[in-house]
Amino acid sequence: MELGVGMFGDNHYDEHGKPLSAGERLRELIEEIKLMDEVGIDFFGIGEHHRPDYAVSVPEVVLAAAATVTKNIKLGSAVTVLSSSDPVRIYQSFATLDQLSQGRAELVAGRGSFIESFPLFGYSLNDYNELFEEKLELLLKINSSERITWKGKFRAPLQDQMVLPRAVNNYLNIWVAVGGTPESVVRAAKLELPVIFAIIGGNPVQFQPLFQYYKELYENFGHNPKNMKVGVHMHSFFGENSQQTADAYYSVYSAQMNRVGASRGWPPFSRAQYEQGRSKQGAYLFSDANEAIDKILHMHELFGLNRFSAHMDVGGPSHSMLMKSIEIYGTKIAPKVREALGVM
Repeated sequence: MELGVGMFGDNHYDEHGKPLSAGERLRELIEEIKLMDEVGIDFFGIGEHHRPDYAVSVPEVVLAAAATVTKNIKLGSAVTVLSSSDPVRIYQSFATLDQLSQGRAELVAGRGSFIESFPLFGYSLNDYNELFEEKLELLLKINSSERITWKGKFRAPLQDQMVLPRAVNNYLNIWVAVGGTPESVVRAAKLELPVIFAIIGGNPVQFQPLFQYYKELYENFGHNPKNMKVGVHMHSFFGENSQQTADAYYSVYSAQMNRVGASRGWPPFSRAQYEQGRSKQGAYLFSDANEAIDKILHMHELFGLNRFSAHMDVGGPSHSMLMKSIEIYGTKIAPKVREALGVM
């Protein structure tokens, strides 16, 4: 099982609740990714957002910068909002990253949990589902063929066009992110795509039927089960002492939940919700190394994972806090998880 980190590039805030400069956060991100590589984290994914609370709107630019200071870690998006992007340009960007990083690039395609990119790039939310389906089809076609002839509804047609540069080995590793809808699971299984589930609330056990559904469909569509890959993306933060870590992180995490919740009509986020999420039946990993090891192994037991992604910067914790969390993950958690699974 691969152990990685996902981030959205959450901005830091001043004492008045205003986001600080995106530049500072971007430079910190590069230092954090460099440390991930040094401590042996398998992959890093960065999200795409177009809001003041996030510093990253173009993941591939951040990843290209990270490629120059890392050697082994895989570098990808988490996610690329494919519905409001041009698949040709997206492929070119990530193929360029793949060449720059000597084959370490990957792409996680999704519809995203926010909608700001749709009006920003001139798309209608009325076409939400059709946009993703058509653009995913084109992206996969580009990934499999250098010359493209294609026609769709939302983009100018392509007639025997070359899409360059090509990814290393002429193939880009593409995952699909899903939030939990059966329709998304069917699509991923049919297209033989690895899938990563965002489990960011409730009891993870509730996702077992979706994992099983994906695995059954994958085989029913005639794909080799040996090629199947599944992963989870879960809110995580690590420290030396579990309760002290949870106490220190609560104000950061709850502030972001309330910022997002204010635009979605959610009630205020409570400490009770936080502690329930931290329990054995919850979806949060805000703890010391020992508790995190147990919970990650439990997720592997539940779902048969190929990948675990720790979403580590929710709310914009300080750079020093993040560096400590990454260090603990890479030096204390990951080795023990790999040892327990017989992967060294």
